[in-house]
Amino acid sequence: MYNDIVSFIQNLYPHKSTISLHEPLFIGNEKIYVNECIDSSFVSSVGHYVDRFEKEFAEYTGSRYAIATVNGTAALHISLILAGVARDDEVITQPLTFIATANAISYIGAKPIFLDVDLETMGLSPDALKHFLEQKCVITEGRCINRTTLKTIKACVPMHTFGHPCRIDEIKELCDKWHIALVEDAAESLGSTYKNKHTGTFGKLGTFSFNGNKIITSGGGGVIITDDETLALRAKHLTTTAKVPHKWEYIHDEIAYNYRLPNLNAALLCAQFEQLEVFLKNKRELSGEYQEFFASHDIAFVEEPKNSQSNYWLNAVILKDKNQRDEFLQCTNDNSVMTRPVWALMNKLELFKDCQCEDLTNALWLEERVVNLPSGVRL
Repeated sequence: MYNDIVSFIQNLYPHKSTISLHEPLFIGNEKIYVNECIDSSFVSSVGHYVDRFEKEFAEYTGSRYAIATVNGTAALHISLILAGVARDDEVITQPLTFIATANAISYIGAKPIFLDVDLETMGLSPDALKHFLEQKCVITEGRCINRTTLKTIKACVPMHTFGHPCRIDEIKELCDKWHIALVEDAAESLGSTYKNKHTGTFGKLGTFSFNGNKIITSGGGGVIITDDETLALRAKHLTTTAKVPHKWEYIHDEIAYNYRLPNLNAALLCAQFEQLEVFLKNKRELSGEYQEFFASHDIAFVEEPKNSQSNYWLNAVILKDKNQRDEFLQCTNDNSVMTRPVWALMNKLELFKDCQCEDLTNALWLEERVVNLPSGVRL
């Protein structure tokens, strides 16, 4: 059976001897814009392409403001600071995620709390969140207090796994009720919508990534989106070393970060952004082919959840058990078809083994069965 799968995927990418999980595709104005940027000499964090990208990205997602950063982790780090997270606070998130989610929380000196995910979305479960808040938390003087640790829970960071939106409206409702700031990790979900609203726009702040494996890339890059002008201005200030504007003086009014996206990278990103709809259409076509193929092989293909339109950034299947998963991975990778398992759960890493966890039945089940398939845009 696995040889049939290998052959099918090889036929999807007939001109490649080694089929990557995801790789960038440059078919537009990338070289033109980068050369224009070089000719202008504005290659650092000030320039036309940074401004242009921020404007276009805000319009595309339906946000009032966008602030470009060097990567998605930096965007999430700053967003958590803007949300009021401080040292010794706690942040609710999911264990089934890329480590950047947990790292950004840790940079501040805060601590993650890991709650379970939904099987359908692979994102944070509002049911698990509701149960935890009602059983383990109390509101005191407008703050959500964890009765186990007696610490303040300042924020919640759900992640839209592989570009599939989680039940973000229900999560927002709970966060609002419990005085918790909602910060969306939308790193993988550019082009995905939930109930006709773009991911990243439900919370106080949303963040995206433009790493080399994302749908569009600037080599790195990230962005913060928000509708709050005060937060947007502060995001720009904190990501540019908190320098007070002046023609020649170097005055900085707080400890801050050198996190702004360089104009050179933004030039590449503007050209990539022009191709986004082409890439999204292509990826939905690919997901349709995968869905039809795996239906005939009695293997569950991960489809977009209810009320969602997913970007299908990374296509995935769910195998019957860990043994079948490992056989699948072995056969495909031995034949130069790159597949990978889902990430190790964050709470299993040495770094986060002491963090508070609730019941993680769904996350554990998925960890043993999910495999990502080659998902690059095909010419």
